[in-house]
Amino acid sequence: MKRKGIFILADGLGDRPVKELNGKTPLEYANTPNLDRLAKMGICGLQDPISPGQPAGSDTAHLSLLGYDPYKTYRGRGYYEALGAGIEVTEDDIAFRVNFATIENGVITDRRAGRIATEEAHELAKAIQEQVKLPVDFVFKGATSHRAVLVLRDLAKGYRVGENDPHVEGKEPHPFEYGDEASKKTAEILEEFVKKAHEVLERHPINERRRKEGKPVANYLLVRGAGVAPDIPAKFPQQWRLKAGAIVAVALVGGVLKAVGFDVIPVEGITGEYDTDEMAKARAAVKALEEYDFLFVHFKPTDAAGHDGNAMRKVEMIEKLDRMVGYILDNVDLERTVILLTGDHSTPIEVKNHSGDPVPVVIAGGGVRTDDVEAIGERPCAKGGLGRVRGKYLVPIMMDLMGRAEKYGA
Repeated sequence: MKRKGIFILADGLGDRPVKELNGKTPLEYANTPNLDRLAKMGICGLQDPISPGQPAGSDTAHLSLLGYDPYKTYRGRGYYEALGAGIEVTEDDIAFRVNFATIENGVITDRRAGRIATEEAHELAKAIQEQVKLPVDFVFKGATSHRAVLVLRDLAKGYRVGENDPHVEGKEPHPFEYGDEASKKTAEILEEFVKKAHEVLERHPINERRRKEGKPVANYLLVRGAGVAPDIPAKFPQQWRLKAGAIVAVALVGGVLKAVGFDVIPVEGITGEYDTDEMAKARAAVKALEEYDFLFVHFKPTDAAGHDGNAMRKVEMIEKLDRMVGYILDNVDLERTVILLTGDHSTPIEVKNHSGDPVPVVIAGGGVRTDDVEAIGERPCAKGGLGRVRGKYLVPIMMDLMGRAEKYGA
């Protein structure tokens, strides 16, 4: 029997025991009747997105979870950000991930400018694009919330360039380091771009208003993740001979999915932030399954709460995820559908960043062997029938259950 598949990914889902939550993880502490139902009807385990103990970036983790070796295909984050933001990027271009940030007296005080609203960030990006002049052609565009994308045309050979992001508040921006003469030119252009953009941002009416309101101003740009076009050996739909779609609000993840051949389905109301409309995403997923054989559904705000070190907010976002999953479970044919739910990495509250801890995973639906796990969570899933697996094996397991894997050998 050929079945359809839904891969639900809760970004940064995994965690460690939190004292504030009575020694439970946010996933174990949250009220999750639908995720527990999924665990009871399926088979559970833990998965390492890349390898045990290896903290994974969202880009490299998604590549691995979709079956691609990130060590062979990955050539930097910026390319995926640009692609996901709707910018055309050629093999001759170099692209960067950018944060709107707050700088005071030469020191970064907020790396995300108070998680500035997407609409405000887009207006600021537009002003930079219109007012900054460089010796090369460039595209600067807002993405989601504080995130933006920079593409420098015809500078791909100068990709060996560093970043100015110190990655923590309370420090000065780094100078852009470089590895060769071609990259030295890129570094000089980036220094010029950041300086001129700062001048535009300092006097922009949006930041004048934010100062009066006591909000962090978005008056600086942190540039990182230099990326050029990756080497994708075989697109996902051709590899598995199916039609693949994705529902995602974050430019980076959307770019990874586009790069490997997924159609990204626009959905009104999904933001990738705490205010995302999880039910709009759920309804869109059920509808899209009528057209697509394989659907990737991305849920971002669990990761944001981990980065913010906010345990109760992460619990709240997991409960949002639970409502989304509940609607999907109630509105698809579970005998003819395989559902996998996991995260792309752990983002523990105590770390406020990605860690190498394994992530809970559950697979349920038609043809799935069940185990004795009755609730979702890091500890319950550790006892599940899947054991501890590498993330790269999850899609092949799904495809076998979906009746789409071919026998190897006679």
